[in-house]
Amino acid sequence: MPNRFSKTFFWLIAIAFVFAGQGCAGPASPISAETSTSQATTAFVPAAPMPITPTPTVQLETASPTALPVFTPDIISVTAVNGNLFIRRGPGLGYNPIAVLAKGESVTALARDPLTRWLQVSIPGQAGKTGWVSIQTNYSLINGDVMKLPDILPTEWPVGAYLRNCTNHQMIVKPGDTLIPPVSGYPDNEVAIYPGRYSVYDYDLSGQPEVLVVDLREGVEIDIRVDGSGERRKCP
Repeated sequence: MPNRFSKTFFWLIAIAFVFAGQGCAGPASPISAETSTSQATTAFVPAAPMPITPTPTVQLETASPTALPVFTPDIISVTAVNGNLFIRRGPGLGYNPIAVLAKGESVTALARDPLTRWLQVSIPGQAGKTGWVSIQTNYSLINGDVMKLPDILPTEWPVGAYLRNCTNHQMIVKPGDTLIPPVSGYPDNEVAIYPGRYSVYDYDLSGQPEVLVVDLREGVEIDIRVDGSGERRKCP
């Protein structure tokens, strides 16, 4: 009995002491909602916008149209003077005549031979056809500088043409005044003659009568078989 009382009394004293201690304690400090150490707040001030500088406008000058120089090729021409002028198929007397440039007629020069003795020309009245004329004759008059023309090498060589004298008289061929010995002078009684039109005369007779008119072409051999007295002979 006394023990139970003693324990009850002890717990009562202990509880009273606890409550007494709480009554003596000071009021608890309220927790501030704000942080005790205030941090300085930097106000954000937006930078002033940079002024926009307009892009300068480039004024393009309109170029005035420049007139291009007009190239005018030199025109070089040949005129037949003092008579008609043969137009040949190549640059040389050994080539056949293929046309005639009439006295006073002019043609355009297209080219020259490497020795600048002949000019390639357009054939009058024959579109697209060309031939060659000599500029080493009194029958041709040149207008312009022929050295400005391109030079052309011939691609074909002339074929020989011949006259053979079968008579006992000497013969003379004109133009050119070429003497042909009689048949007894073989082999010199055969001579090479440039293609063209010729007259043959009996050189041994007075007055040198004409015995033959011939158109000689490349690759052709023609015999003279009659003399100025009318005597006819054949070559052996």
